[in-house]
Amino acid sequence: MRNWIQKLVTLSLAAVWLSGAVAVAADETILNVSYDVTREFYKDFNAAFAAYWKDTTSNTVTINQSHGGSSKQAQAVVNGLEADVVTMNQPTDVDLLFSSARLIPQNWAARLPNHSVPYTSTIVFVVRKGNPKHINNWDDLIQPGVSVVIPNPKTSGNGRYSYLAAWGYALKKSGGNEKAAREFVGKLFANVPVLDTGGRGATITFANSGIGDVLLTFENEAAQVQKNFADDALELVVPPVSILAENPVAWVDHNVQRHHTEAVSRAYLEFLYSDAGQELAAKYYFRPKSQAALDKFPDRFKPLELFTVNEVAGGWQQAQQKHFADGGIFDQIYQPNK
Repeated sequence: MRNWIQKLVTLSLAAVWLSGAVAVAADETILNVSYDVTREFYKDFNAAFAAYWKDTTSNTVTINQSHGGSSKQAQAVVNGLEADVVTMNQPTDVDLLFSSARLIPQNWAARLPNHSVPYTSTIVFVVRKGNPKHINNWDDLIQPGVSVVIPNPKTSGNGRYSYLAAWGYALKKSGGNEKAAREFVGKLFANVPVLDTGGRGATITFANSGIGDVLLTFENEAAQVQKNFADDALELVVPPVSILAENPVAWVDHNVQRHHTEAVSRAYLEFLYSDAGQELAAKYYFRPKSQAALDKFPDRFKPLELFTVNEVAGGWQQAQQKHFADGGIFDQIYQPNK
């Protein structure tokens, strides 16, 4: 009898241990380290993915978020911020995880469709009610008396895209004359009163603090500005030509292996390509890759001519070295107000 009781107790304890182990295994947590102006999109996306993951695996996943200037975020991951996934706005910030810390493989972009770019954006203008400075195209930004708000290209992908959009516009207008492009961008940044470190900081400077006549930012952030500051009647201006902003994503191999989260992290990024993920991207004014998702928002994205970083700057590595590295063209042309 005693042996039977002992066996029963042993089996009961084993059952309790196993149930606890299953409960632990069923609760997963991942960290998405992203750039400054994706907060609202990923809040909704995380809820949609968590519901999908629960239905698919019966597991509960919690997704934590970290936001800031894209390059600062990438450097934070290199310095030890344990991201399971990164969702950035330019490939060089993901490349950094390989080149500086070997946290991901060199061929990370080949692991998901479209070179690991599930959606894109572009740089547009946000102006004051009635557009009193008549800002409609890039040439209007360099006029005397026009105050332009742009985040810092040294720390923000938003800022780099804005800079390269202006550079590319001037380069194309001048028939490829780099001297003319340099002069144009120099005049533009002479009209910039302050450089915030990230896109959301620039939005706050423009919308909350009332600084500037025009804000240069991603299309999705411009829509968010209009929504959040409806009483101020800020208006969107889409220039006839701008830059294609590609937003790459990757799971961080070194961290997901340590956290045992590779399956959920990969599924999280793959869900961005699903019908639900693409529709959410379009809802938040990211340009989805899916034509079906685009068709559901037929009036959302105004047509414009888009050029790429490759076309106007030879690719991101060359752009980084030539324009944004210490001592590069940006450092040479930008003279902060004293």
